[in-house]
Amino acid sequence: MMPKRAITASLLRLNAKAACSATLALVLLPLQLLLLLPDLAVSSPADEHFDYYLQEIRNREHYYAPVQETTDNSLRGRPASRGAISSGQEDLITTAATSTGLRVGASRWPAEVRPAAVIGGANVARERHDLYSIKPVRPAAESPAKRRAGAQGVEVVKAIKKGKDAAKRQTTSKPASPTSCPPLGMESMRIDDFQIHASTISRYGLGAHRGRLNIQAGMLEDDQYDGAWCAGRHDAQQWMEVDARRITNFTGVITQGRNSQQTHAWITSYKVMFSNDSHSWITYQNGADERLFEANHDQDTPVVNELEIAVVARYIRINPITWHGDICMRLEVLGCPMKDSNNYYHRRNEVTTTDNLDFRHHNYKEMRLLMKIVNEKCPNVTRIYNIGKSHEGLKLYAMEISDNPGEHEIGEPEFRYVAGVHGNEALGRELTLFLMEFLCHEYNRGNPRIRRLVEETRIHLLPSVNPDGYEKAYEAGSELSGWTFGRWTRNGIDLNHNFPDLNSVLWDAENRGHVSHGVPNHHLPLPDWFHSRNATVAVETRAVVSWMEKIPFVLGGNLHGGELVVTYPFDAAREPWRAREPSATPDEQIFRWLAFLYASTHRTMTDANRRVCHGQDFTKDEGVINGAEWHAVTGSMGDFSYLHTNCFEVTMELSCDKFPHETELPQEWENNREALLVFLEQVHRGIKGIVTDADGEGIPNAIISVDEINHDVTTASGGDYWRLLNPGEYRVTARKEGFVPAAQNCQVGYDMGATRCNFTLHKTNRQRVRDLAGLFGKSPPRGSSRRFSSQVKRRTSRT
Repeated sequence: MMPKRAITASLLRLNAKAACSATLALVLLPLQLLLLLPDLAVSSPADEHFDYYLQEIRNREHYYAPVQETTDNSLRGRPASRGAISSGQEDLITTAATSTGLRVGASRWPAEVRPAAVIGGANVARERHDLYSIKPVRPAAESPAKRRAGAQGVEVVKAIKKGKDAAKRQTTSKPASPTSCPPLGMESMRIDDFQIHASTISRYGLGAHRGRLNIQAGMLEDDQYDGAWCAGRHDAQQWMEVDARRITNFTGVITQGRNSQQTHAWITSYKVMFSNDSHSWITYQNGADERLFEANHDQDTPVVNELEIAVVARYIRINPITWHGDICMRLEVLGCPMKDSNNYYHRRNEVTTTDNLDFRHHNYKEMRLLMKIVNEKCPNVTRIYNIGKSHEGLKLYAMEISDNPGEHEIGEPEFRYVAGVHGNEALGRELTLFLMEFLCHEYNRGNPRIRRLVEETRIHLLPSVNPDGYEKAYEAGSELSGWTFGRWTRNGIDLNHNFPDLNSVLWDAENRGHVSHGVPNHHLPLPDWFHSRNATVAVETRAVVSWMEKIPFVLGGNLHGGELVVTYPFDAAREPWRAREPSATPDEQIFRWLAFLYASTHRTMTDANRRVCHGQDFTKDEGVINGAEWHAVTGSMGDFSYLHTNCFEVTMELSCDKFPHETELPQEWENNREALLVFLEQVHRGIKGIVTDADGEGIPNAIISVDEINHDVTTASGGDYWRLLNPGEYRVTARKEGFVPAAQNCQVGYDMGATRCNFTLHKTNRQRVRDLAGLFGKSPPRGSSRRFSSQVKRRTSRT
């Protein structure tokens, strides 16, 4: 038998062990809860009334207190350890995770989509615990188009240790490679301001919310709309952070410097860090060392760094290590969000489309092929033609959609959408192609709205006025073309500044009192220099001018990108030295209506809660602005169209992002589809009719004037005309040299459909005599018609 003293000692040891176990359990309980909470948060059902914005504000730390400049201006340094965990804590956390049946950083996704490296809430250091064994498979070199479409993934082998004798369990998967993951949406504004944070800021106008790729500073710098995030200190402990709001497979980072005419600042190297809770961070490593990424060499060129191994986490942080000038950065993050059906925040913000369209970017050959496919599907209502060639010899293809393609039908108005004037503004080009597909598909389906449009309107779609510039931007890629690469033609001409300046001719004549006498208020002729071979006029400009003169367009839209606003003429300022000033046309009211109609029908353009794109809030004016009041431009297509032809044209700035990633295209189509259709339907607003002579023959080039609107239009070759007007009653006059003018009151209603106002003009006596004399080969008498009548009376009395 065991002695009593030995039994007592054994009991004391057992009690001590139990006490230690209990104490250890109490110590580990909070750690277990921390590990459990992420899973619980994801698996719990979404509360439809829960405010995720409020949750974020409550849970996040506030970093926006400006910090005073430090005296340490060294350009190099090593960031202080963030969220470092001692070896004892690591062992403790690992033990806690394994004892509760959890795996540190355990994947919550099926094996077939399990990511490369998962950053767990416990943030176990890689160098001490070999939790992840990752084997990259680098894809072969591919063309830019194929890389954008997606490349081969990386093979991942994940081994998790469970104590000393735990068996290694491996799972193999192929997540998306860096090149196949799209931008998260810093540039496109899918990432909200509250998802972006920074260590310090220089001032509010240089806050983290301004650190978006390609963001542009306002015309007045040093205000609340500046061109980057700039840190409030100059040391290597500064950072900018993005919260993806769900677990994301991060694959790369794109950086730019500060957009500024006065300051040159950018980062030259940085480190990347990841976290699941925004408190404990792991730095991306290259073997045993922290990886240092090379960044920018100027302030405007985007530089992409792809991660060799994709990392799965919720937060990503960019830590500048060296810089030029100040620590300033614009940023885009590449990543693939992991599917999570319980994430209500993302489900309620998702926009889907039911239209089965070719949602991708099309280069020149692909555009031509798509247009051919549409033509083959709808051969009876479509026609492909070209209006000329670019500087590099690429044809400027257009598509006509009408029930009688190839012919102008009397009484049927002509409409146009033009895109790609700036080659790097790609969204307008793609929306024009999508509209072709949509109209063809819906016409074949028997959609009554589309059938009525096609049968009553002659629609022209010109998707790319500057194909040379687009090809440059396309080859660079949607995120790497920057703000201006591909904007100009091959010979460096901005097409929207290249049309003849007829504004100056008109305004000079008005100042001299020559309008309606020596100079008309419409259809101003081309200046002589325009026809010179040596004139600085792009071949694309000449092609568009010739196209405008051949077809009697009534209404048009010029699709641009880089903002969310609709502008209307005049684009030029009366005072050429002014950068901006309101410059109204005589048709100010109908132009404002047309602009407002598109802006208000667009899904987000007039949303007062939306993020300002760059440097001006247009929602205050319902998403519209006079072109010259925004920024004055001489030689724009819209001004030229109004002064040289009958066509009223407005400019649509369709998106904050000039060249959105192809994953954004379905949403952009939904944003603009209804607006594109509604604006097209406005070609049937106002008055229309035919001007004929006494024999019923149409009179071409007759002038249609509206009282109190000092801008006229003319009739087409068949005598038909269209005049855009807002609802109201108007006194309208038709005149033609050699005919007696005719006038009548025309009432324009609120219902869609132009009011018909026909005119019959009778020849003057003098014109009749001219016609009779012409029949007998004799010239008509000279002098006024009154003098001629008196001569006829005297001769008659003598006989």
